Amino acid sequence: MKHIAIIGSSGGNLYNLGGKKPAKLLEEIRVQANSAGMKLHAVQFVGAEESMDSAKQDTKASLWQLDESGTFTQSERANLSVVNEEARLLDQKIADLIEEEQIDGLIVMSGDPNDTNQHVIRAAAKKQVPVVGTGGTSMATIATLGARVIATSGTTGTTNRTRAVSFITSLSKEFQLSYRPILGSNPSNQISNGLGWRNINIRGIMMSALPGFIAMALILALSKIPALSGLSEVFDLLIGALPVVIAVIAAKQVSELDEVSIVAGVIAGVLSVGGGIIGGMIAGILAGVMVRILFRKFVEWRFPMTTVNIAAGGIAGLFSGLLVYYFIAPIALFIGDGIKQLIELAVDFNPILAGTIAGVLIWPAIIGGVYHAAILPIVLLEMERTGNSFLGAVDMVGLVMVAAGINLANIIRPRDKGEAAVAVPGFLINLGFGTFVESAYPFMFSSKWIFAGALLSGGIGGALVGFFEVRGTAYVPTFTAPLLANHSLGFIIAMLVPCLVAFFVTLIVNQIKRAK
Repeated sequence: MKHIAIIGSSGGNLYNLGGKKPAKLLEEIRVQANSAGMKLHAVQFVGAEESMDSAKQDTKASLWQLDESGTFTQSERANLSVVNEEARLLDQKIADLIEEEQIDGLIVMSGDPNDTNQHVIRAAAKKQVPVVGTGGTSMATIATLGARVIATSGTTGTTNRTRAVSFITSLSKEFQLSYRPILGSNPSNQISNGLGWRNINIRGIMMSALPGFIAMALILALSKIPALSGLSEVFDLLIGALPVVIAVIAAKQVSELDEVSIVAGVIAGVLSVGGGIIGGMIAGILAGVMVRILFRKFVEWRFPMTTVNIAAGGIAGLFSGLLVYYFIAPIALFIGDGIKQLIELAVDFNPILAGTIAGVLIWPAIIGGVYHAAILPIVLLEMERTGNSFLGAVDMVGLVMVAAGINLANIIRPRDKGEAAVAVPGFLINLGFGTFVESAYPFMFSSKWIFAGALLSGGIGGALVGFFEVRGTAYVPTFTAPLLANHSLGFIIAMLVPCLVAFFVTLIVNQIKRAK
């Protein structure tokens, strides 16, 4: 097994690109090193509380090193001058390890070869230990001192992960080791294991994008106020931004390369606006896959890490976006519009029947896991054009308000005192945030009559949504939901009635149970 050491500091530009969080920076290198079969043997890293470009002798700092158990340790905060004295002592210890040939490779980040790292650099030059690192000035100095620098790069446009991958790629090639870069928190998620298709989670993308849709709904509600009618233009802008939001989330999910994938997702999303949120999702997924491919290739070709990030993010986003812009967007828009038209046709045929069926089935859907996989994406497709949704209104009245009614009954008349304590947070969260319908599960699953009451209440709520032709949304406080609907009074009625039905059904069932 090859042993490596890390030396340096939080640096100037590096400070703003991950250097101010030494624990994460060092851990990322260790994760990548482990993947290549290397062991991190020693660390000497000076972490200052501001960029070294402006740091002074009394700037607070701490020294990071590796203890015998392999844990990163941080010294007590002290003036930079004091921490540098500690670093000089550790510098000599690591230099001795190199002299004893216990260190096979060296990673330098914003090092100081003329002071706090001078002994290590001289030992590395003497033993011709391969050196990789970042920091233009320091790495140039290290090379002039005779060290065997095999890879160097600036820090601009890099992240902790991309730098770590670059370092370990260069060292693994030098040591002729097999290396699969780790992308993400799961060590089994390696670039060589695939293109990231397994990372695709439509439900996760939609749930992550939900805040954007809620923001759009809020702007729509505010634009209805005469004094704020000008916000209608903001609403139009937000509609155009939704595919970008979806694309960024999808790209980051697939590639797991943080800032690089975010840039690729933004570029791809902007070019896929014409395809709606489906087009944005496709563009983002393609961008994530392309980022993984290009990133790996550019690193293998030993491009400077700054170039790797810029090229991988830019080219991946551009290629994916143009592909959607010219070929996929019309198809994606057609599919999205088709789904929305099917909903509209069902509502137009018989809105009360459509609402009743949706209200009854929405509980089995969420219990069976279908809601987030199928219904939520349809809700967001509806909201993409109008800011509110038929199924979104059914969600609020059939799930949120019904759950609130069940919880309220168990607060007022529980079967035992323990159930009241469970019901209180569920009731408050459902009313206060428009979510946490799962809080009703314990009561529904313990009584078939309460479960039947939930289905009945949901059906009644859905029927009222159809009767008033309401378009609304959940995931907002219940007292604000009517303001986001197209028919505020109708939505209030549709919310209150199923809540009361669920409340009285549960109350009666609990009373019978208590009597027995």
